[in-house]
Amino acid sequence: MGLDSIWHWAILLVIILLVFGTGKLTRVGSDLGNAVRGFKKAMQGDEDEEKRKAQEKLQADPAPGASSTASQQRDSTESK
Repeated sequence: MGLDSIWHWAILLVIILLVFGTGKLTRVGSDLGNAVRGFKKAMQGDEDEEKRKAQEKLQADPAPGASSTASQQRDSTESK
């Protein structure tokens, strides 16, 4: 006597529609959709934030050989 019959689901759906009405159910559906959309956007924002931080770190910390080469080039141009 589980809820595996289509008739059980149909009766349950009718009871839910009578209790809540179609207006509330459509509002719940749209609210749920907005919540999922917001969650996805927040997750994408977190990934974008991590990528931005990684890029900033790479720009702030150049390779060890590159900094000495740049300072040597600057010194040679200043001496001329």
